[in-house]
Amino acid sequence: MKRSIKKVAVLGSGVMGSRIACHFAGIGVQVLLLDIATPGWEGNKLPKNKLVNDALQAAIKSNPSPVYTKDVVKRITTGNFDDNMKDITSCDWVIEVVVERLDIKQQVYEKVEQFRKPGTLITTNTSGIPIHILSQGRSEDFKKHFCGTHFFNPPRYLRLLEIIPAPETDQSVIDFLMHYGDVFLGKTTVLAKDTPAFIANRVGVFGIMSIFNTMEKFDLSIDEVDALTGPIIGRPKSATFRTADVVGIDTLVKVADGVAQNCTDDEARDLFKIPAWLQTMIENKWLGDKTGQGFFKKVKIPVTEGSPEERKSDKEIYTLDLKTLEYKPRTKASFGSVKAAQPIEDLKTRLKALFTAKDKAGDFYRHFHYALFSYVSNRIPEISNELYRIDDAMMAGFGWEIGAFESWDVFGVAETAQAMKAAGYPIASWVDEMLAAGNTSFYKTENNTSLYYDVASKTYKPVPSAGNFIILENYKNKIVWKNSNAWLYDIGDDVVALQWQTKMNTIGSEVLQAVNKSIEIAEDKFKGLVISNSGANFSAGANVGMIFMYAIEQEYDELDMAIRMFQNTMMRVRYSSVPVVTAPLGLTLGGGCEMNLHADKVYAAAETYIGLVELGVGLIPGGGGTKEFVVRAADEMHEDEPETITLKNRFFTIATAKVATSAFEGYDLGILRKGHDEVVINPQRRTGEAKNAVIELYNQGYVQPVKRTDIKVLGRSALGALYVGINSMRLANYATDHDALVARKLAYVMCGGDLSEQTLVSEQYLLDLEREAFLSLSGEKKTLQRIEAVIKKGKPIRN
Repeated sequence: MKRSIKKVAVLGSGVMGSRIACHFAGIGVQVLLLDIATPGWEGNKLPKNKLVNDALQAAIKSNPSPVYTKDVVKRITTGNFDDNMKDITSCDWVIEVVVERLDIKQQVYEKVEQFRKPGTLITTNTSGIPIHILSQGRSEDFKKHFCGTHFFNPPRYLRLLEIIPAPETDQSVIDFLMHYGDVFLGKTTVLAKDTPAFIANRVGVFGIMSIFNTMEKFDLSIDEVDALTGPIIGRPKSATFRTADVVGIDTLVKVADGVAQNCTDDEARDLFKIPAWLQTMIENKWLGDKTGQGFFKKVKIPVTEGSPEERKSDKEIYTLDLKTLEYKPRTKASFGSVKAAQPIEDLKTRLKALFTAKDKAGDFYRHFHYALFSYVSNRIPEISNELYRIDDAMMAGFGWEIGAFESWDVFGVAETAQAMKAAGYPIASWVDEMLAAGNTSFYKTENNTSLYYDVASKTYKPVPSAGNFIILENYKNKIVWKNSNAWLYDIGDDVVALQWQTKMNTIGSEVLQAVNKSIEIAEDKFKGLVISNSGANFSAGANVGMIFMYAIEQEYDELDMAIRMFQNTMMRVRYSSVPVVTAPLGLTLGGGCEMNLHADKVYAAAETYIGLVELGVGLIPGGGGTKEFVVRAADEMHEDEPETITLKNRFFTIATAKVATSAFEGYDLGILRKGHDEVVINPQRRTGEAKNAVIELYNQGYVQPVKRTDIKVLGRSALGALYVGINSMRLANYATDHDALVARKLAYVMCGGDLSEQTLVSEQYLLDLEREAFLSLSGEKKTLQRIEAVIKKGKPIRN
């Protein structure tokens, strides 16, 4: 049958249920969110749906937000099991997310069976109860359409969705959910077996328990371990112990206990046994963030200096000493090898340096990886027949940048296996067989396709998801042009794609050179150009270090040339003779935003944080961003409203340095164009979608745009109104004196200067005003102080 999802019922409004409901609403699906009636509602005259409504409101107010935009909540209808279970008849998918008790889940399923129409999907988000047990006693149609769909919290941000079939689950149901999760929910959908903790939690909790053991071996503190197991090795900032506090130490212990009790053949079973100090934490209710303390605790520190009004308690984070179980001030970990590796941008190169280090950190990294590699090799085929599923699950569920088997490839499979055996870490026999057959890696690339070693067939097979995604690194044999920071790839069908790699993917002279060269090559030999980056961020903006250097040395001619080059490059993007389509993701700020403003079309990942933020460093957008907002404001003006309203909205978006917290908010800020630019829920699909757009634009008979000379600017009639707004912000202390100075410069440019009447001007006229304002502000002392703070501390000061 052809299946579509128009309405979903979520049963259970706890932390996971309410957030799953929000994510479905965010992608445009109608949601029915149900829970038990509010306890005591009859006697206390409380609203019957107070429990579910309060849970939904708590989710909406939580940080990070579970929704792309606040208005999506309109798609969620709430109710209770007593009155509204009958309404699931109209739903295409019922997701059960009630408390982890078999008897309660079975009671809910009994009610579901009364009202669910045949063929409706019914899934559970359980993480601890075997899927096959949950479906026992249900009807044949229920069993055919029942399986596990294990989301990770928070569902909007953690991309893993484990699909766990029960014995009677129809294959078409599994196929549909694998596809739907990928395309519509934006998930890395991983097929898992019905084994304790499935894939991600099984390996993830092993990793944490293994670290508990390894840190004792090397006498490391909590602060030292978190310094070693965070972003430096491609793991989240929360590293190990902070992650445990966020997830909940009771949850960690529950999963570990479940594996220890139920996985009798697990060779590492002893590692899942709870250490005495951890048991004490459970008894003391030191469960992490949910109880206010866990491995870390906020402690009030009295301030003794200053006036009585200023002597308020300050809060400082203390760390638990596992030897004494007392909280102490955090200590900054320092390892020579880590310090030496920090400047290395490429993760794989950095991992090699850390893995071979000769200090205590190096010893920790080797044993840390040996234990992980040993464990995952022995989990095949127990939890997965395919090794890539384990890597996918860990990257999507635990935020790893690189999977375990891929890491093993980085260090060299054969030599690492030999070292592991010597250190007493067993490896699975299939790894020895793979190496003996002359296969030296778990992954390889052939014909631009990622292949994995298939243990069952002892051959390499394509990673299934790779066929749906364009992974630019797979096109290393198709490099058309490159410089030291950027690569232009032939991605097939007469389309080229540009990516670059700098710190935070900032844009300097070499990136600008690459953009210009790529357009030149595309115009000569290809249908068009995709601009996409594979890292976590599209671009954090222009290279402010270069701006600071020119300004501090008063090299204003050089700075003027640099700004002209940036502006001309953005105009080259706009006025190329072939389509240029961008595919942003993550931070897309300042100059990165300006590049997208000038593209023919944008395919933005849902998690794109885009905005013009130059006001924060005492500048205005100088790469065409200010000009483009004026152009768009002029095009949006209409007779039904005062002309200054549209310009004011555009002005304050820049003046307050607003950043969209999702690509959908990018529409609201006027950065993305409704009905023109697209949002892609699964970030791995954006490059492929951008390529398809290039081909479509080309086939439609793409015509090079004509430069604009008809842009209406309002001059003094709007300038006065904007100045009044700026002064009001200053008087209300929403802006500093320097903020007001910068904002007035911005207003001057956006109004087209001090013109006595409305005038039609060219884009170049606006670009010249923009550049002049940028140059004058770069000489301001307070602007230089802000830029210096960004360079040294990563964020501007407010002066």
